[in-house]
Formats: sequence, C-alpha cells, structure tokens
Amino acid sequence: MAKSVYANESEKDFNAMLNDSRDMPKYRLISDERTIGYYGGNRMFMAPPVFYDKVMRRVPEGMVITSGEIREYFAMISGADFTEPVTAGIFINIAAWASEQRETDKTPYWRTLKANGELNDKYPGGIDVQRERLEAEGHTVISRGRKNIRWYVKDYENVLFDPDSIDASIISEVRK
Repeated sequence: MAKSVYANESEKDFNAMLNDSRDMPKYRLISDERTIGYYGGNRMFMAPPVFYDKVMRRVPEGMVITSGEIREYFAMISGADFTEPVTAGIFINIAAWASEQRETDKTPYWRTLKANGELNDKYPGGIDVQRERLEAEGHTVISRGRKNIRWYVKDYENVLFDPDSIDASIISEVRK
C-alpha cells in the first residue's frame, strides 16, 4: 500500500500546531443557503486542534470513533448546528502526527476513523500502520473496491465509542 503523508512532516512541529488555539473555540453564523440546508442550521462551531486530541485520547482499546462522531459531539455540547468539517479533518491529522512526535503521552489516533469506518491514509505510517494497530486490538480490517481500494473496520458500528460518556471537563472548556 502506498503511504500518503503531509509534505515535509519531519520538519513540522505538530505539537506546536496542536496547542495553537487560533482564537478557538468560536462560532460562525453561516449565510450560504446550500450549507444551511445540508447541515440543518446556520450556527457552525470551530473547535481548536487540542479538543480533537482530548476526545481521541478517551477512546478505549477495542473501540473506535469516527471524525463525524467527534464533530457531532462538539456541535451537541456547544449548542451549534454543526462543526466545521474541513478543519476537523486537518486537526485530527495534526493530533495523530503530534502523538508520533512525542516520546510519551501518546494519543491512540489509530482508533479515529473517517466516515463509514474507513482508515485514514494521512496518519503516520499510512494505512499499513493504522491497520496493524487496529488488528492488534482485535478489529477486522477489510478492503473494498477493485481499482481504488479503500480499507475499513468491519462492523465498526458495533464498537463505536460514545463520546457522551466523556467527563464534563471538556464540556466546560467548549462552553467558555
């Protein structure tokens, strides 16, 4: 399998990126009717990268979470209609790379999947490393497609971590 990576990832300080709040958390009111229709509202929440890391750290061994589940959780606890999807994906990847740059205090980023239980080829080591770590925790990883092969955790819905079980400390940070 090919390994996809960020450009020059060895030269970047992902832990600095992880802890750069960029004036977040914040809300934006969206006026684009198409976006409002798609997400069911106009109040968008933007969480800083470290919030994604905090949720990802709480996913126990044997369980998984999707980026969409994390976004829905943030929207719910913040009172927003939705959480901004593009930065969410970027911030989840930053959390993964930051974890790899640390000697200790690792984040189990491999337990965070893309939509429909798909593995994330942008994580450190790409699909191969994520697959290896998930299989070591008891998950079955399957491929789909003939030409554009993608990898998924089989029956991931049965082992989804419920972010509602997270303690209130992250909720108080979101509502600041």
